[in-house]
Amino acid sequence: MTSNNEILSDKVGDLYEYVQERCLWQFYSRSWDRVENIDGILAQATGMFIGKKLDTPTPQDRYFMAEAKIMVDDCLSRYSWLKDASEEEIRVIIGELHGRLTDIAITSSKNHELTHTLY
Repeated sequence: MTSNNEILSDKVGDLYEYVQERCLWQFYSRSWDRVENIDGILAQATGMFIGKKLDTPTPQDRYFMAEAKIMVDDCLSRYSWLKDASEEEIRVIIGELHGRLTDIAITSSKNHELTHTLY
């Protein structure tokens, strides 16, 4: 029997693999750029998944929305379980995805240019 934690892990794994394979925005050249992209794009994606009206007053917000729209549309066509997920489940899944991306792209990265003072 499959537990809820295993199901959640599989769903987060689906989205994580998708982002790792298809989304270059997680690999900008500085750690603060990576944080902004991961935070901004996943926040917009969460809003899109749950049907929330999004506010995009700045060019950066519109960039985040454009990147999130590609991801959301593609993931909805790939992963049928997303269409049936509740708002709470979406928030948990995206939160876990955020943690994994932050860990691999920033926290555990061996790229010293991310925090180099002259870069």
